[in-house]
Amino acid sequence: MTIRVAIAGARGRMGQEAVHTIMKNPDMELVSVLDYKNIWKTLEDTNLFPPSYGAPIFTDLGELHEKTKPDVLVDLTSPESVYEHTKKALELRIRPVVGTTGFTDEELEELKAFAEKAEIGCIIAPNFAVGAVLMMKFAEQAAKYLPDVEIIEMHHDQKLDAPSGTALKTANLISSVRPSHIQGHPKEKETIQGARGADYEGMRIHSVRLPGLVAHQQVLLGGEGQLLTIRHDSFNRGSFMSGVVLSVKTVMNLKELVYGLEHIID
Repeated sequence: MTIRVAIAGARGRMGQEAVHTIMKNPDMELVSVLDYKNIWKTLEDTNLFPPSYGAPIFTDLGELHEKTKPDVLVDLTSPESVYEHTKKALELRIRPVVGTTGFTDEELEELKAFAEKAEIGCIIAPNFAVGAVLMMKFAEQAAKYLPDVEIIEMHHDQKLDAPSGTALKTANLISSVRPSHIQGHPKEKETIQGARGADYEGMRIHSVRLPGLVAHQQVLLGGEGQLLTIRHDSFNRGSFMSGVVLSVKTVMNLKELVYGLEHIID
């Protein structure tokens, strides 16, 4: 069966890569695109894609669903719109595959309950790169033995949310095996606010935003006389596409929300 796919955020850099990936995949068909601008009729009209990329563009998800009937919505938009897109897709019984981060814990719980009740698959992946997922899993294992942890995530300067979803997911995984505790000197004082980064149950998360970066993260685990560094680098957005393809195929057989690619890789 060919999987009918719609993409939200097709004009972004991740979105463009996803469009090419879906178009080249023999098991998938790109049937439509969701955009917030109402100035193009098809992807071809944007001048970002070849003439053969004729998928129609819609600004309303309900109309997109009615006219093109996608099985899956791949959302690569922004933190401001992703929650509403995901919720609406579930209501329309379109399976969301979400690479955009910025969900609150409350939003994730609400979407999880909705998907489970409706028995509709949904995958939310803070990072689609398989190497990044392995980095998170290795850090979780290492934190059992080296529980003093700091996370440094580095992204391009157009990223809207900080810390990144990958950093938050990493901290969440580590917190499941690491007792919450304050790190550093008990009388430590920031002479400039924010110098020590964000505080996640005593762990510190530092966000770097610079042009030239794509997506990079290192987890530093310190112990007496030693330092373990676990690092992953995505040098281009092609690194995320194997995870997108895997998620699109996997979500067709799910009846619940899955948060994190680590739950679906073998």
